[in-house]
Amino acid sequence: MTNKQSVEERIKNAETRIFKAVFPNTTNHYDTLFGGTALQLMDEVSFICATRFSRQKVVTVSSDRVDFKKPIPSGTLVELVANVQKVGKSSIVVGVDIFVEEMYSEKRESAVHGTFTMVALDDDKKPVSVV
Repeated sequence: MTNKQSVEERIKNAETRIFKAVFPNTTNHYDTLFGGTALQLMDEVSFICATRFSRQKVVTVSSDRVDFKKPIPSGTLVELVANVQKVGKSSIVVGVDIFVEEMYSEKRESAVHGTFTMVALDDDKKPVSVV
């Protein structure tokens, strides 16, 4: 890769934040965000973060422990924050946090945390170096 930035600068610049509103069509019978929807959003933001770090094609190879600490009610806002935690030869471990915010107050709290491992691939779908 011909990137002149240091790995530390690339990690810092890869931080990715996405905001979403939690609407009823994304909630379960308890009126809280489906766990599967949360996982999909986390996978998407980790993909974007890893792509921004590597500027290469990446795929998810694993998701590690995901902790659902607080329910995310319908009618709230969520912020997903993804950061590169570890860089391997062809892999990037991305930590993702979901914060839940009430729409009409300043209340904000951590709701979900998980890690996702992404691998960079070449056009033949073979792992390729990310550093």
